[in-house]
Amino acid sequence: MAEVEAEERRILVAVDESEESMHALSWCLKNIVSDKFRDNLLLLYVKPPRAVSTALDGTAYMFSSEVMLAIERYGNEVADCVMEKAKRLCSELGDVKVETRIENGDARDVICQMTERLGADLLVMGSHGYGLIKRTFLGSVSNHCAQNAKCPVMIVKKPKSTPSSH
Repeated sequence: MAEVEAEERRILVAVDESEESMHALSWCLKNIVSDKFRDNLLLLYVKPPRAVSTALDGTAYMFSSEVMLAIERYGNEVADCVMEKAKRLCSELGDVKVETRIENGDARDVICQMTERLGADLLVMGSHGYGLIKRTFLGSVSNHCAQNAKCPVMIVKKPKSTPSSH
C-alpha cells in the first residue's frame, strides 16, 4: 500500500522578550508541532518602530547620529537574543524546519501582514494578560491579531504561578 505524504503546515510563532512569548512557543512545540506533518516553524520577532518626532510642538528631542546608531544596535541585539533563545527551545525538534524572521514596525500590523505573506496555516502567540485599563491604553497585540489575521490564531496564556500544594 502506498504511503500518503504528510501534509505540510506553516506555523508562525510571534516571539518577543517576554516570558509569555516563550511559554507560547514551548506550548506550541509540545502540543501542536508533530512528526505526523511536515511542519515548518516560522519564528517572527517584530522590532518596534523608531520613535519619529517632530519639532513642531517644541517637545521633540534631537538625537545625534551616534545615539541613533546605539539605539539601533541595542534593538538588533535584543532581537538576536530573543531569536537565539527561541531557536534553543526548538533545537530538540526532529524533522521540523525552523526559519526566523526579524521585521520592523507595529507588531499588530506586521504580524498580521506576515501571516498572509508567509502563507501561515496557524499563528501562535502569547498573551501578556493585561487588565482592561492597560489593554485600553496599550492595545492588545493578540486581540488585534485574533480579529485581523487571515489564518487561525492560537493565543496561549501563561498560567499564573500558584504556590505548590502539598
